[in-house]
Amino acid sequence: MTDLPIPLRVRIAALWATLMSLYIYNDYFKLYRPGVLGEMAAGRMGPLGPADATVLIIVSVMLAIPACMIALSVLLPPVASRWLSVVVALLYTAIEALAFVGAYPAYQIIVALELLTTLTILWMALRWPRPDAT
Repeated sequence: MTDLPIPLRVRIAALWATLMSLYIYNDYFKLYRPGVLGEMAAGRMGPLGPADATVLIIVSVMLAIPACMIALSVLLPPVASRWLSVVVALLYTAIEALAFVGAYPAYQIIVALELLTTLTILWMALRWPRPDAT
């Protein structure tokens, strides 16, 4: 079998898709913890407090950004794709680091994978090959 090279943009998009899968599964498995569904039924979002319109908008935007990065990594011009990946990966690495602290062990395992994913995106975007200047 021939192993064709995978373009960098597609590899970065695949990592953003991986990150979204990790987010979804971590949130899903969190529902099995005692008391979580009761909090949801009472209109609370854990440490974020009441699930009012502002909190729901913020959480929606936080999840929409990496979801959009899947397509933007491939569709934007290379320079824009590179720098947007750098900025968003840095932002989400910081968010994940905060989520890791004090979380229960099963959640920390997935968050550690999320951290590894965003750091890999960051590393790949920073090492994005440049055309020869000659």
